[in-house]
Amino acid sequence: MNPLVKRIVTALTTAALVVCALIYLPVQVVLPAIMILALLVQLEFSQIVARKYEIMPVIGAISSIGFFVSVFYCKCIELPYSLVAIMFFIALSALFSKSSKPIEAMGTTILSFMYIPFMLTFFMLIPVEFGMKWLLYIIAIVKISDMGGFAFGKAFGKHKMCPTISPKKSWEGLAGSVFASCLISCAFIPMTDFVWYKALLFGVAAALVGTLGDLVESRFKREADVKDSATFMPAGLGGFLDMFDSLIFAPALFFPFL
Repeated sequence: MNPLVKRIVTALTTAALVVCALIYLPVQVVLPAIMILALLVQLEFSQIVARKYEIMPVIGAISSIGFFVSVFYCKCIELPYSLVAIMFFIALSALFSKSSKPIEAMGTTILSFMYIPFMLTFFMLIPVEFGMKWLLYIIAIVKISDMGGFAFGKAFGKHKMCPTISPKKSWEGLAGSVFASCLISCAFIPMTDFVWYKALLFGVAAALVGTLGDLVESRFKREADVKDSATFMPAGLGGFLDMFDSLIFAPALFFPFL
């Protein structure tokens, strides 16, 4: 099978499985699944960071589990207090660790927590606060944007957007991302009840935020001198972090506007 076709088929199959899970599984099942995925993504990020810097992956994972439990299962603990407790725990762990660079270990561990589990918390807040359909909508416009950018970039990409960070990113690909996300956002109008210009605004925002998320991960991987966060996904799709990079910021940024 052609590598490009294989990649598209794999991406569409994965997307279909995610959509079915969001539609047919209850929130009580989806939330723990997202927690587990967030921990796996955080672990991959910690492995990338560990290639050049000191980090405390176990402390980061414990912090994430504690944060998820406090926010979603201990209703008496509010989010700001949970964050303060997590920061204190990581700082204390760095202070008494055997690391020769406790400042570095503390900084990278806090980054792993804020970049992955904290941002992915909004994946769980959205279905709890607004309903599963909105999470489905956000995932759809961002990931379809990814596919549009990939297809347009392959077909028409000539002008490099950020060659020092992601050599394959092009302005033509970004245009394809915007087109695809706007198209799918408009297709969701019967569900969202958006007026057409609001659907277009959400589509453009999804493309820009998704591209930013992809570039941020690419910058991290370039510094660590790795191509993919992992290699278990077929067709060169990498690992969990490579799949989630464009989605990391979108739910948090869209949350206030829903």
